[in-house]
Amino acid sequence: MDIKTFLTNSEGEWFSQRTLYQVAAEEPDNSKSNLTVEIVVGDPAVVGLCQQYNISAATISFGIKTSWDTSVDWGKPKQTGSSFWAIVPDEKNGKTGKVLRSQGRENASSQGVYAIGADGALTLTIQDNNICTEERLWFASENLRLRTLLVNNGKEFTQMAFYSEIRRMTAKPTDS
Repeated sequence: MDIKTFLTNSEGEWFSQRTLYQVAAEEPDNSKSNLTVEIVVGDPAVVGLCQQYNISAATISFGIKTSWDTSVDWGKPKQTGSSFWAIVPDEKNGKTGKVLRSQGRENASSQGVYAIGADGALTLTIQDNNICTEERLWFASENLRLRTLLVNNGKEFTQMAFYSEIRRMTAKPTDS
C-alpha cells in the first residue's frame, strides 16, 4: 500500500472511540467523537502550510483536512476543531516522506515524517520542540481503522492512546 491509497481509504466520516492514558493521571480518559477525513486539493490552508516550510505546493501528494466533533460523547464538554495536513512523498520511495500539520490554532504547525510499513500501517512521527509524537494507523477491515499514539517529552512517555474508528455508512435508498 502507498500513501495515496492509504489516505484515499481513510476519506469519509468515522465514529471514533479513544482511551487515553496520561502517565501523571491515575485513571484513563475515555471519549467518543465524530471524525471527518477529507482530501483537499489546492486548499489555501494546505498551500499556506507548504509556504511556511518553504516547500513547493506542487510537490505535495495530498492535502488532508481532519475535523472532529465530540458532541456524541454525552456528559463531556463539546469540542470541535480541525487540522490540515500536507503529504510530501520522497521522490525515490512512495512509502516514506514528509508530513506537515497545522493544528487549527493560531500559527500552530509542525512537521515530521511518515512511513508505510510492509504490513500497510502508516506511522507518523512529529517532533515539536522537545515533544515527539508517534502515531500508527492501520485498517483492520475496509470500515474499521485503528490508531495508537505515543507522546514522549524527551525523557519519558507522557501519554498513550488507542483509537478504534468505524466508518459511518449511509443507507442506500430502496426501490419501491
